[in-house]
Amino acid sequence: MNSSVKLSCKGVWKIFGPDAENFLQKHNNKPSSHDLKTANLVGGVRDVNIDINSGEIFVIMGLSGSGKSTLVRCLSRLIEPTGGEILFDGEDLLKASDKEMIEIRRHKMGMVFQHFALLPHLTVLGNVAFPLEVQGVSKEQREQQARSIIELVGLKGKENFYPRELSGGQQQRVGIARSLAVEPEIWFLDEPFSALDPLIRREMQDEFIRLQNVLKKTIVFITHDFEEAIRLADRIAIMKDGKVIQIGTPEELVINPATSYVAEFTQHIPRAKVLTAGLLKIAFDSTIETAGSVPHDAVIADVADQVEKSNKPFVITGPEGTPIGLLTREMVMDVLVGREVVL
Repeated sequence: MNSSVKLSCKGVWKIFGPDAENFLQKHNNKPSSHDLKTANLVGGVRDVNIDINSGEIFVIMGLSGSGKSTLVRCLSRLIEPTGGEILFDGEDLLKASDKEMIEIRRHKMGMVFQHFALLPHLTVLGNVAFPLEVQGVSKEQREQQARSIIELVGLKGKENFYPRELSGGQQQRVGIARSLAVEPEIWFLDEPFSALDPLIRREMQDEFIRLQNVLKKTIVFITHDFEEAIRLADRIAIMKDGKVIQIGTPEELVINPATSYVAEFTQHIPRAKVLTAGLLKIAFDSTIETAGSVPHDAVIADVADQVEKSNKPFVITGPEGTPIGLLTREMVMDVLVGREVVL
């Protein structure tokens, strides 16, 4: 397995119904939709293959019933897959004992769900420190660690508040802090912001991006909202009927949707919110006078104002800060008005 891959699932199935394992083996791990229907079985997750790289935000999205939440629960073995392999740092989680899985979840996995599930009788400090208490960490050490995480998520001063005294956004921050208390190697978030009102949801997305810039976690994030996905994701997997239809960067999904189903997700998203300067670049020419520079990963919507106001192109800089191309006013205008962009 590639050393940069943190979590990999290969041919993963979750079939609901009686004698599902024997059914899967009987059909050589490749049953058709007709086979499932004939046997009165439901394919919640169907032959999914995904590699999730260390340090990336990998978003799994789809409509209700697409299988995304079932898949993330299979990845953490909160529910048992019917077949396949799930490799975590190269080790197959499906071969781990129940006791080993409990230890892996306690020490290496963080989880945040839509419903905060805070313990109402514990303060913010108590809630965040609780996973460490379960691990047997001393009170002094766990409270010290919890206080630093509470500060990290912007709740310093709220340590002694109870959940009922907090807003929805603050409660979700406590849930996030609690999941980070064990310093997980991989972080699962299942629609963590969907219960929040739009303004608080946007603020939590900003907070999430800030945290990731600091922590560099490997993250599996579930959502049904494509705008949320493109704000957060390094890569996105789109699911339908238990299958992964397409995996790609937000740009790739918008520019080259594999199916009409994927195209439906992307059709109402302004391209300026997705396309980046690096994708639009033309060849760099040091003899051309420029007006400034923009990073290669800047989305067009964020740099449009400054580029549009200048008749001179902007230098596009790569990850090392070196020039890799030019971005012109005409190219930006094409994106903003919806003209076809030749890449």
